[in-house]
Amino acid sequence: MLRFASLGSGSKGNGTLIECGMTRILIDCGFTLAETERRLQRLGCSAASISAILVTHEHGDHALGVGRLSRRYQIPVYLTVGSFKAIADKQFAQTLFINLKQTLAIGDLEIIPFAVPHDAREPCQFVISDGGVRLGILTDTGSYTDAMLEQLHGLQGLLLECNYETEMLQRGPYPYALKERLLSRYGHLSNQQALELLKQLRLDKLQYLVGCHLSEVNNLPEHAYAALCKGVGGQCNGIKIASQQEGLDWHILN
Repeated sequence: MLRFASLGSGSKGNGTLIECGMTRILIDCGFTLAETERRLQRLGCSAASISAILVTHEHGDHALGVGRLSRRYQIPVYLTVGSFKAIADKQFAQTLFINLKQTLAIGDLEIIPFAVPHDAREPCQFVISDGGVRLGILTDTGSYTDAMLEQLHGLQGLLLECNYETEMLQRGPYPYALKERLLSRYGHLSNQQALELLKQLRLDKLQYLVGCHLSEVNNLPEHAYAALCKGVGGQCNGIKIASQQEGLDWHILN
């Protein structure tokens, strides 16, 4: 059995908890140490129970609290060499490098990293398995490739970026350069892109689909939810939205 939860998801901070048996990992930590501890407590966890922190890339909303959390609780940190070189605080209790061509084993979990197109040094995302069920995480990518899709077929759970509604972004208050960055193939996935990605996947085993990394300015939860429903052919059972403030409560895959 594998279960997952979100500390929060969006441009103000990200963190995803995944656990199986005695193993609990945190993917990204974009909050201050105090805020991370508070959000962990809300989910019934202590920071000392975390087996490892995995970092997708160096941007602050994913990496702000990694160093302090690692040092305070002596938690090893896994990240690519590129992310390590670019991250602001790299003083970790232990540093282990991710090879994007190799599967990782951390306790009871198997982690498959894969490269994504994003405006970071060496970004990656993950598929996590307990040997039976598989959970995919795909955020912070402006586009997707056949190699990425291959990793996402047949999942039981998928956390998928729905960053913006294109029309809201284009009409919104962001400066032109930022709009161009978000819209680029190295930016973020829109609701429509998430919908189109889903239509290319084998989803017959899917139990939970979670919309993540929604912009608070350029998207609405109901827009993301509608896109995800359409992407899976109107079967909306198990579709959730992870929020910036409340994250997502524990959900079990089996």
